Amino acid sequence: MSKDFADACKQRVRKGRFKPRRDRVRGVAGPTFRDNRSRGSGTTSPRCSGARNFLLVNCSTDLFRFSRRWQLLSARCISSLHEFAGQDNDEEEARGRRFMAATAPKRPGVLDRNLRMTVVDDSRPVIHRMVESFQNKFFPSGYPYSVNEGYLRYTQFRAMQHFTSAALSVLSTQSLLFAAGLRPTPAQATVVSWVLKDGMQHVGKLICSSLGARMDSEPKSWRILADVLYDLGTGLEVLSPLCPHLFLEMAGLGNFAKGMAVVAARATRLPIYSSFAKEGNLSDLFAKGEAISTLFNVLGIGAGIQLASTICSSMQAKLVVGPLLSVIHVYCVVEEMRAAPVNTLNPQRTAMVVADYLKTGKISSPADLRYQEDLLFPGRLIEDAGNVKVGKALHMIVKPSKLRELKELFPDEKFIINHGIRRTDMVLEHNATAEDALRGWLVAAYAANMEKSIHGSRANVLQQAYERMNGVFSSFLSELQSKGWHTDRFLDGNGSRFAW
Repeated sequence: MSKDFADACKQRVRKGRFKPRRDRVRGVAGPTFRDNRSRGSGTTSPRCSGARNFLLVNCSTDLFRFSRRWQLLSARCISSLHEFAGQDNDEEEARGRRFMAATAPKRPGVLDRNLRMTVVDDSRPVIHRMVESFQNKFFPSGYPYSVNEGYLRYTQFRAMQHFTSAALSVLSTQSLLFAAGLRPTPAQATVVSWVLKDGMQHVGKLICSSLGARMDSEPKSWRILADVLYDLGTGLEVLSPLCPHLFLEMAGLGNFAKGMAVVAARATRLPIYSSFAKEGNLSDLFAKGEAISTLFNVLGIGAGIQLASTICSSMQAKLVVGPLLSVIHVYCVVEEMRAAPVNTLNPQRTAMVVADYLKTGKISSPADLRYQEDLLFPGRLIEDAGNVKVGKALHMIVKPSKLRELKELFPDEKFIINHGIRRTDMVLEHNATAEDALRGWLVAAYAANMEKSIHGSRANVLQQAYERMNGVFSSFLSELQSKGWHTDRFLDGNGSRFAW
């Protein structure tokens, strides 16, 4: 870096053109640098004023996104900054902390790469340090800029969900021991819970594992169903002392429901986390999410033990506290799922995108639609999108004599549309993508709207709708992809497809 360029940087900093983005950097603003190469001579790296702060803060911002690139850029900054000196000073303070950074010895022709930064003094209040430590351990690096919208709300309700679920499980295990004729201690409840889960629970897991494709299509609905099943199984366990002669039956059914819940919850976890991954940080998101789950599970078990030994020592109290915890649990799961901006296209989200496009001419983003999804009845038809139903078996919607006629309407497309009075059935070819589904959906929606004003045969209406779709699809698709939607696949669950 030339001295002229450094002087220009200083002037631009003084004029306010370069402002360090400190809100996006945790613990790296204004560091002190000590070069390992200078230790032998007893000298330290010189202090640079505004230009160095600007360069280092902006290099440090990349640490949270591209660690390898940050090391190279930071090394280049430090190496260049040695060329123009300010005043000697090996300590700087920023936001209550003093920093020291050092680079490894530089080989000839190679940039400094091993940049180390160490906090040598931190005078901030303890509460600030605790909050930052918690955020570093339980939130992805670079939060909130490395995740999509809604992650904080999702995490809050996820934590409360695990807390209430763990507390409820302690109460249910205690009730099972009472039903078995024991008077357990809280420690015994933990042991028995591991024994009871191994029987019918595995049967439930095997049954639920065959529904994976449907879970890919509707991860939110299946995640909610998983927790409802879990609470149902827990409720049977809590009620087991009322009929001790049916202990094995109730415990078995309870663990059967829990087994299905476990598989559904685990299968839908990855699609939910993927919706928040913004910079390829899926593993980081997954690890921090599991850390939060573990923490609040432990807290919930502690609260459950306290309840079991005090308020809920009687059956009457369990019948009050148990349903209350279950309601809070399911509510938290619902809010947790509503906060997730899932960006894959399934029948419901495709219909919502098409309906908004026909009404407003604009494409809604995943974050825009997340609170509009029907999580209870995801298969409902949307009138503004043409009342399209996808996935029915071909022989159920088309007679063999009409099949060739329908296929010849759109010979180059990977869909067949049967436009009826109340709804439009669409069947996709076996290798159709989300783009093919969108093309068919737009044709059906345009045809449904045109039928209200144009009187003619359905074949003519569909042909006009197809021409209209071709005129807008290119811009429609590019805007859809710019909003963050994935168009490489269409998740229709176990819907039927055809091969031509």
